[in-house]
Amino acid sequence: MINVLAALGRTTLSRLAGLGRAFFILAQAVFRPTGAGASIRLLWPEIYSAGVLSLVIVAVSGLFIGMVLALQGYSILVDFGSEQSLGQLVSLTLLRELGPVVTALLFAGRAGSAMTAEIGLMKATEQLASLSMLGVDPVQRVVAPRFWAGVISMPLLAIVFSSLGILGGHLVGVDWLGVDAGAYWGNMQASVDFRVDVLNGLIKAFVFGIFVTWIAVYQGMDLIPTAEGISRATTRTVVYGSLAVLALDFFLTAMMFGDY
Repeated sequence: MINVLAALGRTTLSRLAGLGRAFFILAQAVFRPTGAGASIRLLWPEIYSAGVLSLVIVAVSGLFIGMVLALQGYSILVDFGSEQSLGQLVSLTLLRELGPVVTALLFAGRAGSAMTAEIGLMKATEQLASLSMLGVDPVQRVVAPRFWAGVISMPLLAIVFSSLGILGGHLVGVDWLGVDAGAYWGNMQASVDFRVDVLNGLIKAFVFGIFVTWIAVYQGMDLIPTAEGISRATTRTVVYGSLAVLALDFFLTAMMFGDY
């Protein structure tokens, strides 16, 4: 019994210590100032790596998810004679839920895992230790640009996902299934509110970007600097990031749309 309690205590202390290190890294990345010119110079390549290189998978996924959503939605709405409301169904589903959530899951799988692997490889090859010896803060030089690149890229990628999803819904609903184009766009414009739907969806994407990128950079900084350690940390980034997105989505949805 004593051994079990001791093991439980060690595990709890280890988890709390890890949580403390994660918050310390986040505080350094967010609040420790650097020169504006240096920050921008370091930020642009990371935005390209995290955002632009994720654009293809996000765009293709958004297009096909919109097409599937329109196909499934039409098969349900037509039974009630409400197929003209297809645009409303597609747009609200994408803007409120599928756009931010699926984009964040894709971002965790592609960009988040890449961030963890890059930072982990730099740690394994002692590049981070070399920066410290030269008087350069590794968090500011390596972690902060990646963190802010993820936070900036996520809402933009969510916009691309939702936009192409709506276009995919139009391709299936209007061009294939014969829904009136005016009704598709008209019902969408009448039902979508910028503050309630678009802005709340962007807030979700922004929050997801913070947590997914935070998990990715922390896992990279805190891993065991071996090939196996990098592999495990990359897996943890995808798993923890995906679970965080799904859990946060519930609480954010309850706060944003719980009164309806």
